[in-house]
Amino acid sequence: MGSLFRSEEMTLCQLFLQSEAAYACVSELGELGLVQFRDLNPDVNAFQRKFVNEVRRCDEMERKLRYLEKEIKKDGIPMLDTGESPEAPQPREMIDLEATFEKLENELREVNQNAEALKRNFLELTELKHILRKTQVFFDEMADNQNEDEQAQLLGEDAGVRASQPGQNLKLGFVAGVISREKLPAFERMLWRACRGNVFLRQAMIESPLEDPSNGDQVYKSVFIIFFQGDQLKTRVKKICEGFRATLYPCPEAPADRREMAMGVMTRIEDLNTVLGQTQDHRHRVLVAAAKNLKNWFVKVRKIKAIYHTLNLFNLDVTQKCLIAECWVPVLDIETIQLALRRGTERSGSSVPPILNRMQTFENPPTYNRTNKFTKAFQALIDAYGVATYREMNPAPYTIITFPFLFAVMFGDLGHGAIMALFGLWMIRKEKGLAAQKTDNEIWNIFFGGRYIIFLMGVFSMYTGLIYNDIFSKSLNIFGSHWEVNYNKSTVLENKYLQLNPETSDYLGTPYPFGMDPIWQVAGANKIIFQNAYKMKISIIFGVIHMIFGVAMSYHNHTYFKNRLSLIFEFIPQLIFLLFLFFYMVLLMFIKWNRYAATNKRKLWRNCFVVILIHVFLSAAPYSASCAPSILITFIDMVLFNTPKPVPEGCEVYMFGGQHFFQVVFVLVALSCIPVMLLGKPLQIMKQRKHANVQPITGSDAEVGMSNGQPAAHGAGGHHDEEEMSEIFIHQGIHTIEYVLGSVSHTASYLRLWALSLAHAQLAEVLWNMVLSIGLKQEGWFGGIMLTIVFAFWAILTVGILVLMEGLSAFLHTLRLHWVEFQSKFYQGTGYAFQPFSFDAIIENGSAASSAENE
Repeated sequence: MGSLFRSEEMTLCQLFLQSEAAYACVSELGELGLVQFRDLNPDVNAFQRKFVNEVRRCDEMERKLRYLEKEIKKDGIPMLDTGESPEAPQPREMIDLEATFEKLENELREVNQNAEALKRNFLELTELKHILRKTQVFFDEMADNQNEDEQAQLLGEDAGVRASQPGQNLKLGFVAGVISREKLPAFERMLWRACRGNVFLRQAMIESPLEDPSNGDQVYKSVFIIFFQGDQLKTRVKKICEGFRATLYPCPEAPADRREMAMGVMTRIEDLNTVLGQTQDHRHRVLVAAAKNLKNWFVKVRKIKAIYHTLNLFNLDVTQKCLIAECWVPVLDIETIQLALRRGTERSGSSVPPILNRMQTFENPPTYNRTNKFTKAFQALIDAYGVATYREMNPAPYTIITFPFLFAVMFGDLGHGAIMALFGLWMIRKEKGLAAQKTDNEIWNIFFGGRYIIFLMGVFSMYTGLIYNDIFSKSLNIFGSHWEVNYNKSTVLENKYLQLNPETSDYLGTPYPFGMDPIWQVAGANKIIFQNAYKMKISIIFGVIHMIFGVAMSYHNHTYFKNRLSLIFEFIPQLIFLLFLFFYMVLLMFIKWNRYAATNKRKLWRNCFVVILIHVFLSAAPYSASCAPSILITFIDMVLFNTPKPVPEGCEVYMFGGQHFFQVVFVLVALSCIPVMLLGKPLQIMKQRKHANVQPITGSDAEVGMSNGQPAAHGAGGHHDEEEMSEIFIHQGIHTIEYVLGSVSHTASYLRLWALSLAHAQLAEVLWNMVLSIGLKQEGWFGGIMLTIVFAFWAILTVGILVLMEGLSAFLHTLRLHWVEFQSKFYQGTGYAFQPFSFDAIIENGSAASSAENE
């Protein structure tokens, strides 16, 4: 089989590179992305490796680029992204890149420091301007209060401060400054307590916020002036201002001096505005020039760093002139890798060609499944459960069909499926533009990554919606109903127990050509009964077929790995057990559908091909539905070996001749498979060991070595080269119990297809009857307005609940059916993923990490 059905065949190779050509060759391999290197220096510290200095230089360049990126984003400058990936620069170009980044960083830091100093000076002048303006009002008030009593009140007469002599004018000192508005109440309380009320504080708010030069935040501040008397209070007031980080400014006492200072401050502010504008323009020009090349610089630096980090995994030979590497490569790509090595040698100018030798090893290779944009999402679903063991069957190709189909069985609605399919189709049509946006929204990335899954789930849901004849809980009457209801409106409304009876003349005798007859949507009481019986049976049918297919997949694993014991003592009894019990139950369903009908006038050409074959094989006319046996009761009686119950008069309960005899034989054969699964393989291994007279030995048949990418150990008993017999018996017993009991529980687990389908249909019907029908019942212009509002509400609930929530529920249940019920039959998932040295993956991960750091 091709690589789509199994992982790629891998081989371990040894690579010899000349020191001068190693950089260019590794660069070419990084562009190719098909080689996974092994670390040949696991015991060497990362700081003691050969190219650690080059890696540190790349780290420093990356730090400078992140600084430039931060400054560019701060100014909102768009960064040019052409989508192209430049080649990795040559080692000699590192010096030019370092010089360029150093120059840009120093220039930008110098500009930022100058701008911060200018902004700080501008802030001080602005605060001084507000102080000179606001305090003028305070000084005018002081000029009007010259008498002794008013001065004594300002100094705190109530606190006990009096003038030493009556009629003596007091000389008051003052300090003026600016403080953050939020600190002002605490500042005022501290002044009152520390100075014992012997100071007078006046404050006024600055209306517009001021910019903090250090971080650019907008801060609201207030101007204050404090009057006091004496040097002791002056010292105390200044310490309090210093503690609250208030900024004090000199303020002249004379009005003329204040006016002169205010004029000088305004002149300096205008000059600073001019210089600040020029500084910002220069900074903007530097950042715009850097933004044009920043993306390419990031790519180049990350490629250089990745190359040197990979070279640190290599080993030096004794001559110190050759680098030795070991790597896993796909066998089919060896020639492509050799061509890339030749290109790298030519670029470096070396005359010695690289050597790529295949090595012999018993180590399990990594698992590599080639994917494209369509199969990538389905492969991710499988790998989320566990990476496939090397070269075992890959479930992903079959999941492309079975996953959306089983989802659609639970989500069958033509309208809801169309919404999902259109959403997926929109993402597929716009995938190039949407992929270029590279958003960090995880939910959107999940939706976009699974766009093909969403589209297929929607298309398959539209198909099953047609089968169920269900669109937003209503039906489509495409071919005309094959029923004629003879009841009038009043009779139907008054009799809620009215049912559709195919035995009457209401049924025309021929089924609806495709899907369900639309009459069942308005059938009343027996609608649920009919749909339950229909959906429950097809759930079991699909489930049993799905499990049989999973067991059949194990056959290909056993034959590929030449595991004859597992093939004989596991696959064959497992398949017989599943066929003779559960597939027989499925056959009973088809036989019952063919042999029992409401009337004896069924037209054979309407039946499906399988039912026609059964009908011809049995060569019997259909019996009345009143004689139809219960499949569940028949299956229980079969397993318990119950004696057949007497048949009603005029009926034949058995669906074919000799049914009881065949059922007993089937159960006995199925039960005999259990000891074969339990003891067959361990006893055979014991016999082989006894014959070889070695205790213990490596399993010759259950365990197969691997050399040069050939089949390795696989299957039960193949996890260890040497295994005690007790462990083999215990392992086989667990495996047998899990399969036998799992066959029962897994079959019942597929009933979730019926349960979720029923729940989805009922929720859609409730939403229609409880919401949209309210707007449809209104009449006139008010009805139009009401219907618009109700329809919007109904549409939101439909998308939010029935499409998103119900879709997520059906998706998770489908995922469980594949992981547990299907893959447990053949899939181990104990491998490890192939992680090649790829520039694309490194750059993508580096961009994601850089975005996370900036946020």
